[in-house]
Amino acid sequence: MTTLESTARRSDPPRVEGLGAEQRPAKGASLRPIGMVRGAVCFLMIFGAGCFGPPALSHGATGDSGAYTNPVYAASMPDPSVIRHEGVYYAFGTTGNSRTPDGRIFTVLRSRNLVEWEALGGALKPPSPNRQVQYWAPEVVFHRDTFYLYYSMGGLEPEKFELRVATSSRPQGPYEDAGRRLLDCETNRFTIDAFPFRDDDGQWYLFYARNFTNSAPGQHPGTALVVDRLLDMTRLAGDCRVVVRARYDWTLFEAHRRMDVYGATFDWHTIEGPCVVKHAGRYYCFYSGANYQTDRYGVDYVVADHPLGPYTGQGDRARVLRSVPGHVRGPGHHSIVPGPHGQSQYLVYHAWDPAMRVRWMCLDQLLWTPEGPRGAGPSWTPQPAPR
Repeated sequence: MTTLESTARRSDPPRVEGLGAEQRPAKGASLRPIGMVRGAVCFLMIFGAGCFGPPALSHGATGDSGAYTNPVYAASMPDPSVIRHEGVYYAFGTTGNSRTPDGRIFTVLRSRNLVEWEALGGALKPPSPNRQVQYWAPEVVFHRDTFYLYYSMGGLEPEKFELRVATSSRPQGPYEDAGRRLLDCETNRFTIDAFPFRDDDGQWYLFYARNFTNSAPGQHPGTALVVDRLLDMTRLAGDCRVVVRARYDWTLFEAHRRMDVYGATFDWHTIEGPCVVKHAGRYYCFYSGANYQTDRYGVDYVVADHPLGPYTGQGDRARVLRSVPGHVRGPGHHSIVPGPHGQSQYLVYHAWDPAMRVRWMCLDQLLWTPEGPRGAGPSWTPQPAPR
């Protein structure tokens, strides 16, 4: 698992060149502008792979009273990925086809306490000169003295995104693309949201989302999750297994969606944003589901006895995080990270601002209950400081 501690200081949110709202096509949909959500960090305590927590703006942190209030970072920070390295938290967020002021891709933040965050600029040197290319869902891990940034690149053609990886000697970057795609075992044209996970025996796996156009009893067409072994940090084994396909109505993205690239119309469902942790000897794959713009969007999970599955236990609702009418809309795509003192685990996730222009980064405790994992939020009132 990686760590993010640093000299945390409050700072202005990073300025991003281009449009104010994030430009990200919906998963399994044609390109369209999207904003950024309040996020709560999901943290993975698995050998350098994890989801970590969001930064707080000045109104989010109330250190003197030992409390904080979401959002912890009230600027655009979709798909927050958090790692902890040498006691410092680093968070990475999607920028679409925009650039940070230093001309890079993916917003980078730093914190010591998961609440007060400092903007560091951008993470990735642009691998393409084309300013229309979209970059989504950064995920960073540390392995053998190198930091690996997994991400999705595409958007120039309908439903066409590929997984790539970049490397750096420092957690904040800059990262340089490794020069190769991570190929899906079925050469699916739409692959996104890579999440690397290292098991106790040292074997790495890559969880990611891709499109399924077929249907069967208990399986809706749409974006869903698969997993494959990593031969090394830049190559997949080519033997992917299905983790979870949509089977419940709450994950519907859009009914009667015409998708010309497939020559068909679907009731399209979306399951995305995998985040994997091992708890009590079992593997929990958390995911976000439904249409990110709606109040149905939230976080659920499936569980298995091995990283390759089979996974069971899909919920008929978002059991970990879900919208609270009038307060929080669209919480999801999270990381899971340990608190600064290692006493608790926290979800770092995004959620919409009230005007639905950007997704903020938010933070809430992850609870392990007899019924399974549950989020203590999403919260919008003062909460105890992370511990």
